[in-house]
Amino acid sequence: MQHAYKVFIYTALACEAKPLVAFFGLKKQLAVTAFAVYANDGICLTVTGCGKAAMAAGVAYSQALFADGGEAILLNVGVAGHAQQVVGTVLLADKIIDADSGRCFYPPLVFTPPCATELLRTASVPQLDYSLPGHYDMEASAFYETASRFTCAELIQCLKVVSDNQEANLISPDVRLEAKQVEALLAGQVAVVEQLVASLRQLASHLPAATLAIGQYPAWLSAYRFTAAESQQLQKLLAGLAVVGQSLPDVADGQFANGKAVLAWLRQQRDAGEFYL
Repeated sequence: MQHAYKVFIYTALACEAKPLVAFFGLKKQLAVTAFAVYANDGICLTVTGCGKAAMAAGVAYSQALFADGGEAILLNVGVAGHAQQVVGTVLLADKIIDADSGRCFYPPLVFTPPCATELLRTASVPQLDYSLPGHYDMEASAFYETASRFTCAELIQCLKVVSDNQEANLISPDVRLEAKQVEALLAGQVAVVEQLVASLRQLASHLPAATLAIGQYPAWLSAYRFTAAESQQLQKLLAGLAVVGQSLPDVADGQFANGKAVLAWLRQQRDAGEFYL
């Protein structure tokens, strides 16, 4: 089954999806019954339901059904709580922590973010005590871990709109957000979602270089000794540098003493380079 979808958006709630469906002109896919799916020629949006298990299932299901095997853009868009940020503030995750397992994920931001970036914490139950830094949701870690099986890390991002904060919870801890409130919050930030999609589409156009770099990956493994963890770092660094147009040394030139030296040089190139498209 072939589809033209290259951008996949995932929301937990229908009220989070509604403004995006309207803005991007998406149509309900009536043949799909496991999840609510809306699409046009370029974008496919899936409403997964709340929680990590639901999000993981929604991502896996939609990718199995609609992905064409190419590198696609996968976005998680929704609301999140925060200790201090004003309600309506939009944030892009630069680090995701699973509060239950402690696992961390680092979405590569190799483009100019359309908004502020911050740590995002994912918990299995709703949070009212925002005592740790960052904003809080219930799906992002599962989204990111599952999405990473289907596309490259640079094209996986989580964008959240602050829906409540500690001050509001202290005043009225029993009040729950209504669907219309969530819908209005997302509607106020659809332009930011559009900017993010545009940046990632531009980034995706550079992926042939990253594919070539990953193709050189076995040669690097043969030329130098890497541990299992280092080999994963090598693959990500090679692809990330190639995506943003950084030149790579010849594997055969023997300029590095060992695998650690290779990784140190690649990190130096990454940190010194200009990564904004």
